[in-house]
Amino acid sequence: MGYTRAELESFRDATRPDLVEPGVRLLFVGINPGLWTAATGTPFARPGNRFWPALVKAGILPRLPAYSEPLGDDDRRLIFDAGVGVSNLVARATARADELSRDELREGAAALVDRVAAWSPRAVAVVGLTAYRQGFGRPKAAAGRQDEAIAGVPTWVLPNPSGLNAHDTVDSLARAYAEPARAAGILA
Repeated sequence: MGYTRAELESFRDATRPDLVEPGVRLLFVGINPGLWTAATGTPFARPGNRFWPALVKAGILPRLPAYSEPLGDDDRRLIFDAGVGVSNLVARATARADELSRDELREGAAALVDRVAAWSPRAVAVVGLTAYRQGFGRPKAAAGRQDEAIAGVPTWVLPNPSGLNAHDTVDSLARAYAEPARAAGILA
């Protein structure tokens, strides 16, 4: 499935629901939906995004979902059965995360606290250090497990899987993502 630039642009500012089911154990939190995600309704949907391949490499998921298109029932069940959920700091779709304002990130962080409190996962993994710093007002936060939990839930800040983040590979993302998965009881 492919989209023209104009088709993708038509999804700017759209919102999509969280990919979460009751009983979620590990909640991944992206910065905001990209245009490809807005078009498909699938988190981290852009071809070349390393999120789903990293989850498979880490052993969090047994196989790769068809993530560059709308998720089918089997793929949704695969994700939910693994205990994984996906949300975002900001619901508004943009082409790039740097299109978001600090106010949007702060408002999104406050709303995320409420969602985490309602869902009660065992671990939260925010994928995006700069967005976490700005949203939660923690300018000196470093990657890894945070001293401050979100709604009492142990929280990690991990590398963003976007292809724009050239510093990380599927292997390094898998190692980072495995840490909160162990804390959530998904990995031994």
